[in-house]
Amino acid sequence: MDLAHLYADAEAQGPLPPVSQWNPPFCGDIDMRIRHDGTWLYNGTPITRPAMVKLFAGILRREGNAYYLVTPVEKVGITVEDVPFIAVEMASDKGLLSFRTNVGDQVTADKAHPLRFETDGEGFRPYICIRDGLEARLSRSLAQEIAALGEAREHMNEPWFGICSGALFFPVIPADRL
Repeated sequence: MDLAHLYADAEAQGPLPPVSQWNPPFCGDIDMRIRHDGTWLYNGTPITRPAMVKLFAGILRREGNAYYLVTPVEKVGITVEDVPFIAVEMASDKGLLSFRTNVGDQVTADKAHPLRFETDGEGFRPYICIRDGLEARLSRSLAQEIAALGEAREHMNEPWFGICSGALFFPVIPADRL
């Protein structure tokens, strides 16, 4: 897959609104939820129009562990079960890993958009920072693809299994726990 395809949608959408610069009053919580699988619900009903989901995703802001939809005149709280986005596509170009989310955001794993991993007895869950503390969880198929790219490297004076993007190494788990 080439990167031109991955970035075409983002360029067509234009820049996101400057929600980090807006400081409207908090108007309470609304019955909007982003499920673990990336489905957006309003009053318990899935939002099926992709354009509406992209609109809401563009005004989403995270403050600590809370999520809000923010406009210049109001801020409302919503519920996010895990993270707001799912990474659904990955491309590698000259060793750089780039991702596209279910709402069309595109990022390359780097210092500004680090990969992080949660591990448990069943495996690991990879996440990537999209913007301003908002993350995407890699889909199951992408998690399998990225695991196949893993390698052992020295990290904190010990061998770790991790993922490289460019010159950066994102540690997953100590190599002796594989």
